[in-house]
Amino acid sequence: MVEKASIGAGKPFPDALPSADNYVVDFEGVDDPYHPQNWKLSNKLFTSILVCSGTLIVSLTSAIFAPGIDKASKEFSIGTEVGTLGTTLYVLGFASGPLIWAPASELRGRKWPLTIGMLGGGIFTVASAVAKDVQTLIICRFFAGLFGASQLTVVPGVLADLYSNATRGAAISLYALTVFVGPFIAPFTGGFIASSYLGWRWTLYIPAIFSLANGAISVLFLDETYPPCLLVVKAAAIRKESGNWGIHAKQEEVEIDVADLVEKYFTRPIRLLFTEPIILVVSTYMSFIYGLVYALLEAYPYVFEHVYGMSPGVAGLMFIGLIIGVMLACSFILLQQVTYAKKLEENKGVAVPEWRLAPTLLGAPVFTIGLFWFGWTGFTSTIHWAAPAAAGIFIGFGVLCIFLPCFNYLVDSYLPIAASAVASNIMLRSAVAAGFPLFSRQMFQNMGVQWAGTLLGCLAAVMIPIPIIFRAYGPLLRGP
Repeated sequence: MVEKASIGAGKPFPDALPSADNYVVDFEGVDDPYHPQNWKLSNKLFTSILVCSGTLIVSLTSAIFAPGIDKASKEFSIGTEVGTLGTTLYVLGFASGPLIWAPASELRGRKWPLTIGMLGGGIFTVASAVAKDVQTLIICRFFAGLFGASQLTVVPGVLADLYSNATRGAAISLYALTVFVGPFIAPFTGGFIASSYLGWRWTLYIPAIFSLANGAISVLFLDETYPPCLLVVKAAAIRKESGNWGIHAKQEEVEIDVADLVEKYFTRPIRLLFTEPIILVVSTYMSFIYGLVYALLEAYPYVFEHVYGMSPGVAGLMFIGLIIGVMLACSFILLQQVTYAKKLEENKGVAVPEWRLAPTLLGAPVFTIGLFWFGWTGFTSTIHWAAPAAAGIFIGFGVLCIFLPCFNYLVDSYLPIAASAVASNIMLRSAVAAGFPLFSRQMFQNMGVQWAGTLLGCLAAVMIPIPIIFRAYGPLLRGP
């Protein structure tokens, strides 16, 4: 028997491979059918719908418990402020999740963070539904939100993998639509469920079933879209076929360094928030918009149940105005995509981040008008309920016309470190949004609907110049 020479243990290493770059697998040009952007349209649409439906489920789960807070609080003999933690801690989980899911998606690809996130979120939502005490309920809600954050963090990356710069904006628009439509359909679906014989626990069982179903489908049918991980599979196939074990993908050279992960996804995002004025100001603006979405989960029921005397389910139907506004905004932004694509072609494919901010010039003032309208028509039942309900169309339109362009602006402005920029944005806006449900009902109750609406409207008015300033001076602020 011939003893094979071993490597290491004091023995010298073999010579390095000649021209090591020749052993690295890459895509065969821009038209390589193996690249996700060159997949069949049917495959791209299936993947997009599956991951965006996951985002819709997660955003729905974040708010559907809100209509059942009063009944859950009575069952556990606690105040509604404590019961509101069921919503607050879920959204706070959104702020914590990027620290896990962002690095996981770049090290192991998109499929398994998304799949584990959906399955884990479903399991913890079931645990919330069967909770015997409030501690179990709110702790499980936090972990459900932490797992659900995988959708908010990773899905934009999936869409970036699948679509080129010319069409990515349209895909991200549909993703953003699911982020906001979920919380806006939750009040009336949750309201009718909580008011029925099913009770408040089914406001958690139903989204858990959706989440587990989406996770199961993802396990079976979701394809990996992250190009570096696809090259790992391609390299393995070539190694097996050729028998040359030196062939590999660049991703296989990456070694997990905990210190580097902490730097990239925790230390760097926090540092960017305080050192980059664009990230700080735009993220603060987006945090106000995102927080207001969850503030309305408490403000709308107060106005339409206490002022107009509606039942929880019927009061939740008033959110339809917000849904209409968001849908109109999405259509408006998609129409702008034609102009954006033309500018991109004229500029030889080089994107200018400030182009993304055009819809905010209309969205910011419309949003402000909607808040004043809601505040000054919803404070008395002598004004027909349709007036404050119609204000939701303006609010919803403004929300998406501000949020989505600002999100795309951050990504385009910090493309080389987009993961860190997005992580800092999600962490800040989710942390801020988590606090809004805790005081929004008390604010409308103690200040009065008209003055609470005026306060929010004034804050929105003060922020109107933000996108205008960045459109004018963004290139200077982004410069070296």
